[in-house]
Amino acid sequence: MVSLKINLPFTRDLITSFIKEESEKIELKKGVIPLSGGIDSTLVTYLTTISLGKENVVAVNMPYGKLGERGMEDSIKISKELGINLEIIDIQKIVDSYFEKEVDKLRKGNFMARVRMAIVFDISKKVNGFVIGSSNKSELLVGYSTWYGDMAASILPIGDLYKTQVREVAKFVGVPNFILEKIPSAELWEGQTDEGEMGITYDELDKILYLLVDKRYKIDEIVKEGFDIEKVKKVKKMIINSHFKRRLPPIPKLSDRTIGIDFLYFRDYKNYD
Repeated sequence: MVSLKINLPFTRDLITSFIKEESEKIELKKGVIPLSGGIDSTLVTYLTTISLGKENVVAVNMPYGKLGERGMEDSIKISKELGINLEIIDIQKIVDSYFEKEVDKLRKGNFMARVRMAIVFDISKKVNGFVIGSSNKSELLVGYSTWYGDMAASILPIGDLYKTQVREVAKFVGVPNFILEKIPSAELWEGQTDEGEMGITYDELDKILYLLVDKRYKIDEIVKEGFDIEKVKKVKKMIINSHFKRRLPPIPKLSDRTIGIDFLYFRDYKNYD
């Protein structure tokens, strides 16, 4: 039996400490969060509020007309519950002014995700803050996210939590039931759901990912645990095909290996001598 149980108090404390430490490292007090009204961004908002204080949290909800109406209403409720500032920006005019005619929904959805992050990064500049993203481990591993869209952030506090673990932590920190019980959806088009688009439930996906990635099981070993071989192969293919999203853009190396481009990856660049 595959178990993804985690120590909930430890997880909460580790993530809130992480957010605070990253804020201090980059010397920016305000966390700016794209709050969709889904469980991931809501959990990140709760943890950031615990970490930085409600006065230092700016949430941004960006509906596409009526498509994001439910998410907007839930974001308003969450913001009032936490006592944080919320900005609402409808992106429909921006998106529609770019697409003069109908295009396929995936292309349009990706564009919407990138527009949202462009707005959030601009707001972070306005308030002198940093962007806190809400991609989880499940999404990051299978590439169920938009490259330079919802993946774009200064930090990803729940990036090492599987989706099913996100639910447990969210329940533990007091996220309300109207968020916990929502069907996961990026609201990129009418009727879109995460599990429907991926063709697998998060419960199955997370267990297969755990065995593939954390435990380093081979496909036949996972099948022996009771999982369908075609689903296991599909998940492994998703991981491989989305690898490009989890790496920095490749750079052809021209300079000396000890200087030049390597400087870009030196974390404590202020003290670089």
